[in-house]
Amino acid sequence: MKSKTLNLRISERRLNKLRLYAAKKDTTMTHVIEDYIDSLKIPEIDKNSDTPSRVE
Repeated sequence: MKSKTLNLRISERRLNKLRLYAAKKDTTMTHVIEDYIDSLKIPEIDKNSDTPSRVE
C-alpha cells in the first residue's frame, strides 16, 4: 500500500493533546490517528480499493 499525506488544521490545544497522548503511549501521532481510523465502524473496504463497498 502506498502511503499518502494528510494535511490537517486543528487547534494548538488538540495538537498538544495528541502529542502528549502519543508520547505517553510511546508511539507516533500517525499511529494514534491510524488506530483511531481503523476503529471506526463503517462498511468494509475492499483491500484493493480506496472506496467503501455498498451496504444495503
